[in-house]
Formats: sequence, structure tokens, C-alpha cells
Amino acid sequence: MSNLKTPFPHQASSAWFPLFTNLYKSPVLLIGGDEVAVRKARRLIAAGAQLNVIATELAPELTQWQQEGRLNWVGKQVTEDSFAGHLLIMVASAEPEVRDQARRWAQANHVLINVVDQQHASNAIVPAVVDRSPLMVAISSGGNAPELARTVRSQIERLVPEHFGPLAELLGNFKLPIRNRFKGFPERRNFLRWALDGSVAKAVQEGHIDKAKQLIKNALQGKNSHRTGHVSLVGAGPGEPELLTLRALHRIQTADTIVYDGLVDQRILDYARRDALFIDVSKRPGEVRISQEGIHTLLAEHALKGEQVVRLKCGDPMFFCRGGEEVAWLRSQGIAYDVVPGITAASACASYAGFPLTQRGFAQSVRFVTGHCERSIDRLDWQALAQDRQTLAFYMSVGQLAHIETSLLAHGRNPNTPVAIVENGTRVNQRVLVGKLSELTTLAEQHQAQAPAILYVGEVAALAEQGSWFESPIKKVTAVPLRQAGCAGTA
Repeated sequence: MSNLKTPFPHQASSAWFPLFTNLYKSPVLLIGGDEVAVRKARRLIAAGAQLNVIATELAPELTQWQQEGRLNWVGKQVTEDSFAGHLLIMVASAEPEVRDQARRWAQANHVLINVVDQQHASNAIVPAVVDRSPLMVAISSGGNAPELARTVRSQIERLVPEHFGPLAELLGNFKLPIRNRFKGFPERRNFLRWALDGSVAKAVQEGHIDKAKQLIKNALQGKNSHRTGHVSLVGAGPGEPELLTLRALHRIQTADTIVYDGLVDQRILDYARRDALFIDVSKRPGEVRISQEGIHTLLAEHALKGEQVVRLKCGDPMFFCRGGEEVAWLRSQGIAYDVVPGITAASACASYAGFPLTQRGFAQSVRFVTGHCERSIDRLDWQALAQDRQTLAFYMSVGQLAHIETSLLAHGRNPNTPVAIVENGTRVNQRVLVGKLSELTTLAEQHQAQAPAILYVGEVAALAEQGSWFESPIKKVTAVPLRQAGCAGTA
């Protein structure tokens, strides 16, 4: 008798051993021919299994796969002779006595069996899978909460870009050359990090596999550095982290340095690596941490060190964010860059406030305007902005609300035109102020409107109350107007 002792006491929660197995050309028995069987068969065929099916009748997809030679329909009824010779038995749908028969045979013959939705009858579980072949991530709840496993899978799906599959395959083809070129693990790790996060990964993501191969070959031959700097101008969206695009999330997670604006939500910064360098270049009224020229210098300084730099901006980086100036600077310095669009605040905040930017019968066009300072706002074409049947979205305008109200009214916009101020749009502290154009200044003063906020002027703003779905308060102007002396708050 063996004296070996298990290092840990047995626990039911740890009874399932995670394992990937190669089923290529291995015999697998599938019992059932319904839609559940279709789902199981699809994955088994994709794995290259030699699939035998027992079912009284086949779903159309299974019939098609049989005709294409992808599976064998070996019978309609299960017998004792049906099980032998199979590496895995999968019961998709069957009568209870058939399930019990399959379970008893598998248990007696030490064969893996999975009975759908019958954890007690199974000694193998099919996990929820994030498939980026050859990279795969499997998630299991031990059969206790399959829906939870699927929820976790959907979250991981967002974190694992599609191009990781072909990237993993490409690096696998260079496995031996990389090991021969970099004998030490630290050197090899740095090289692989460059390949996973740098120009090679970007080439694969853009579908340029041949270019990615050549980059690796050149780096292995010492023809170019495998530490090439790059700047990504990334849109952080309107605030809510879940509104980030998948590409934005990936750029943030792989960045060495993040140069970010002040309104970027801290939860978005938390997605970054723990060892990333964070540089705050906030520009607030009366306070400028660093000039635009200083930001240019920062981007160049870190990119020329070979770092992956993210210039993280609120909303969309090319929308009232001086992204065009930064692109021009990077191009003039010969620094590689890309732009990752984000959801711009005007669109997101209106959606979260419950009204569309355009709607038939209300508005057929939208104008995006910046009210950042008097010099810019005085140059606007107020005659054109005062036309009805259009939506005006004013960015950075809280400090100019009195000027906007006066100018639009003076150029003929109807005093009863609906307006809405959306503060902290998409965030948990979002607040919506609604009223009429002639009450705009009073509305802002009574409720102490503050930045960050977007002002909407137009008929669609009247839909905010009835279309509200996000849990945020909607405030109106009170019956007794206050002194209209401008608004509290700043741009």
C-alpha cells in the first residue's frame, strides 16, 4: 500500500481537474440529434474528432454535416455495444434510462462522459470557452452555475482581442529561432513582450501577416531594434469605463506610459499595467499643468525611448481634443502612431439622458460647437445656429451659458426651444437639467450647473423626460425665476 499523502485535503469544489485534450481523429460518441446536439457537434467537429451520432432523427445542421462526411450517423437506438471504442461519450438529449445506461457503462469502463445539465452523471464538464485558436481560455463553475461561467466568458471576450489567435500561431512558428537567438529568459521575455505589444502585434491586428513575419525576422537578425516606440491617441469615451472600445482597452492594458487628460475616469486608468507610468496633463480653467507644446515633447521623449505610449483623451481624440495637432507633431518627428476613436460625449450623453440627437419631425441635422472661451464663441455663425429643426450640442460651455442664450435669442431662435444640460454624462452622478432657451441661465443658476457638462439646444431635448432610462435625476427650472446673472460653475 502506498504511503503517499495528498498535499491538501480533498474538497468537492476542487474535484474537477482543468485539462485540454487533443481529440483530433479520436472517436467520440454523441447521443441526441436536437439543437443541443448541434451545439456540441459543432465544437467536436471543429476539434477534429471522429464523431459518431446516435439519434432517432437529426436536426438539419447535423444532416448536412453527415452528408458532408463530417460525422457518422451510426444508429437510432443506444445498445450496450454502442459505447465501446470511444474516448468520450457526450449525451446531449436522451431518455433517463438511456442516460443512466451511458453513465453506468462509462463509470465501469473508466471512460469520460458528459451529460448535458446533469453534473451528477458526468465525470467531464464542457467549459465556456473564449476561442482565439490556438489560444483558448476555458471557464468552468464546476457545473454549479453555467450561466455565471458564460457571464465571465463574455467579460474575458472583451479583454482578449481577435488578433491574439493568429499572433499566437505566428510566434509558435518562430519558437525555436527565438530560443536560439535569446538564450536567457529575461532577453527572451523582453523580445516576446515587444512582439505581443508592439509593431508585430499591430501588423497582425491590421491583417498584415507577412509584414509581421518580416519584422520578427529582421529583429532576430539584428537588422532593427525590437524595441520600437509608438504613440496611440486613444479615446476614453464619455466617462463610463464599459463604453471603451475593445481596441482602446487593449492599448491601455499594454502601454508603458499613459499621458492622460484630467476628466478621464480613474476606473479606466485602473485597467493599465501596475508598472505603467502615468502622466497627468490636465487643463482646467485657470490651471494648466503643461502646455500643448510640452505634451508634444512628452510624447516624443517616451516614444523615442522605445516605449508604447498612450495619449488618453476624453471622448474621441480627434473631436475638440487637439488630436490633429498631436498627430501632425508625431508625423513631423517620424514617430509611429495610430488613432483609436472613442464615443464622443455629445452622442453618449444624449443617449444616457434619454433623447436622440436627430429625430424625424424634430431635427434633421446636428451641429457640434465648442463654447470653451469668449474668443471662440464670438466667432460662431449665430445666424445659422439660430435656425430651428436642428440640434446644437455645445461642448465646454458651462461658463458661457448666458452668452449662448442671449446670442441665440438675438438671432431669432424661438425662446420656447427646449434645452438640456447633461452633467457627468454616463456616470453614476449624471444629472439632467431641462427647460426652455429663455430660461437657460436661470436653470443653470438655480441648480448650480457645473462642468463637465454638455448643453443641448433643440426640439429633441424635450424628449429627455419621457425617454429617460438611466437612473439620474431630471431637474427643471422652478416657477419663480432667480436673478439672471449667469451661471455658477466654470467651463
